[in-house]
Amino acid sequence: MTSDIFGDPVDEEFPEPPQDGPGLFGDPVPAAAPPAPPPAAPAPAPALAGTPYRVLARKYRPATFADLIGQEALVRTLKNAFAQGRVHHAFMLTGVRGVGKTTTARIIARALNCIGPDGTGGPTPEPCGVCAECRAILADRHPDVQELDAASNNGIDDVRELRERLRFRPAQGRFKVIILDEVHMMSNAAFNALLKTLEEPPPDVKFMLATTELRKVPTTILSRCQTFRLARVPQEVLRSHFARICDLESVPAEGEALAMVARAADGSVRDGLSILDQAMALAGGEAVTAGLVTEMLGLADRGLALDLMDALMAGDTAAALALSEGAHARGTDPAVVLSDLMELVHLLSRMKTVPALKDDPSLPEAERTRGAALAEKLPIPVLARAWQMLLKGLAEVAQDGVNRRAAAEMVLIRLAHVADLPTPGDLVRRLTEAGPAAATPNPAPGGGGGGLRAIAGGGGGGAALAMAAPAPVEAVAPAPAMPASFREIVALASGRKPSLHAHLRLNVHPVRISPGRIEIRPRPEAPRDLAQQLTALMQEATGSRWTVTLVNEGGEPTLAEQGRTAEADRLALAQTHPLVQAVLAAFPGAKIEAVRDASLDAYGLAPAMAADLAAAEDGRDFAPPDAESAGLDDDLSQED
Repeated sequence: MTSDIFGDPVDEEFPEPPQDGPGLFGDPVPAAAPPAPPPAAPAPAPALAGTPYRVLARKYRPATFADLIGQEALVRTLKNAFAQGRVHHAFMLTGVRGVGKTTTARIIARALNCIGPDGTGGPTPEPCGVCAECRAILADRHPDVQELDAASNNGIDDVRELRERLRFRPAQGRFKVIILDEVHMMSNAAFNALLKTLEEPPPDVKFMLATTELRKVPTTILSRCQTFRLARVPQEVLRSHFARICDLESVPAEGEALAMVARAADGSVRDGLSILDQAMALAGGEAVTAGLVTEMLGLADRGLALDLMDALMAGDTAAALALSEGAHARGTDPAVVLSDLMELVHLLSRMKTVPALKDDPSLPEAERTRGAALAEKLPIPVLARAWQMLLKGLAEVAQDGVNRRAAAEMVLIRLAHVADLPTPGDLVRRLTEAGPAAATPNPAPGGGGGGLRAIAGGGGGGAALAMAAPAPVEAVAPAPAMPASFREIVALASGRKPSLHAHLRLNVHPVRISPGRIEIRPRPEAPRDLAQQLTALMQEATGSRWTVTLVNEGGEPTLAEQGRTAEADRLALAQTHPLVQAVLAAFPGAKIEAVRDASLDAYGLAPAMAADLAAAEDGRDFAPPDAESAGLDDDLSQED
């Protein structure tokens, strides 16, 4: 604090006005003080100290329905609903990650609460974006638009708290909008607590539910919502969208690079923008190139798949392994190489089936030109064989404890090895054209009739061969009134007594069958009351009384043992067939896996011959001559 000439204090904050004339005692006018220099301009702030960088996925998030890409059906439905005043109170938005589920919910929230630039507007499919409601929702600070993560708010207490908040009217907007993300994560109790509120919410409340797992949402919830399925965005749409963003960001980008980003996005806009953001950062202000994206994502060059396919189909193992070595040196995962080959095989098969695909503008130039040439010279059977081998090879590469690089190279070696081998269809055709003798199956011993069907598989690429001769048409004899063989007796239990049927097939040796009498030798695994069960079955099935006798030795093999023996005989017969031997010679490592005969019964046995039936009818014993059939213990026999 200072004083004037009279000793009075002077407030420094409010000084006296300047003297504009002579002083009271004739003092001259004081000289004007020099003007104070202007304040120095503040130093420019560093670039990072300004507005924080916003990632592309947030910077270019759609703000209106018109901004949504790849969801035309959804946009049309919602626009019509707003235009007709038929906006539902609950929406279920489902789709893969990053297709716009939560973004769509926010747009609906703005459309419901928009009041227009003049403050008098109502719900509209085209929110203005300038009113207080729109700006607050865009800034994620609107008190009536609540976005909850159902993964962390998934309990019944959370739902009860939400219901309490819904009892109050909106604080600012026209509607309260509740956005529940990943709603499938809620517990069953929470779903049940939400049911009534979701069905009959207050008139000023709207629900927006979003999920990537629609099948995990109870049907009781789905029945109370309008469900919209957001589709994966097509690659061509994604590529065009990314190109527009690159223009807005003033970052040049190659078309092939954007196509690679679109493929890696797999229909997700957010995933694609994240990849594009990373590629721009890696480019450092330069152009985003295909090579840069390939290096960043660890992808195999698309040209590598074409070069590999050329080498493999030409049988050039050395060239294929050299290409694989180059991909490994660049850090490409072996499974990615095989996956790219599978995609190429799929593309070539489509081109072979639909030739117009070679003019598809969404395909890269190399795939349209070189791919069309490959599809022209590779037949469908060769492509199908390559697909199967690659599919099996991917599983081998993914096995734990396996050298992934070695496993992938073995797949390439197998593909190159079978390149010059005929397909199974070609082999059968050549052998058939060589002469009818080479393709005539040997007659089955015993004149059992029926055809022979041999299936060979395994080895390098596998092989499949089917030989079938039509079974001779025989007159169908009337079914006998009584079962005449043990096989027919066992068949009576099929469907009626499953447990008894299993024991008769596996644990019983037939000894003697005659009208009204059954003599068997059970194994230790058979139940103690087997005789009683079989007696009751025969009484029920035939209406006659049967005597079941148990013996300690003798008898034929069980039906299961007979079936295994017959299968081994058929396998040995198939191995001697000229056509099968030719297939095995053409495909090293192939083996016969199964032989099927359509004339066999359910037990893998040929139909019984007439002589067998006659022998059964006259009661002749088919047990060994020295088998004992008398002197049985009381507890091992039962007669009715």
